Amino acid sequence: MPDRHIAQINIARMRAPLDDAVMHGFASRLDEINALADRSTGFVWRLQTDDGDATALRIFEDPLILVNLSVWETIEALREFVYGSMHRELILGRKNWFLPMDGPHLVLWWVPHGHLPDVDEARTALERLREEGPSTEVFSFGSIPK
Repeated sequence: MPDRHIAQINIARMRAPLDDAVMHGFASRLDEINALADRSTGFVWRLQTDDGDATALRIFEDPLILVNLSVWETIEALREFVYGSMHRELILGRKNWFLPMDGPHLVLWWVPHGHLPDVDEARTALERLREEGPSTEVFSFGSIPK
């Protein structure tokens, strides 16, 4: 068993509130995509409320920013879910639902096996990537340390 897992947070600024018709194509697939994550190889945990997702959580001042925070056994397992599953369809359609972000909107970082990061830890990791750039401690899929 590895002594560490990979955590990730990604954020997105919605074009409209989640219950707006513009967001229907995204919102209507949330349960499906969350269930897919939950049963994916290498999935450990994801931030969610009693509703089963994290769309009600606001950890930034902008009320249109959605947050996704999860932990995976390996970077490869996370990458397979993000780019090799039905989740990819949402990535390809993201311009329909989300506005471009200034700076990084996703960060990866290692956490000890069994540790579940909270939103403050995740926000700090994202801010660190934005301020300092990729390192061995915070990085993106495009800057994974060797």
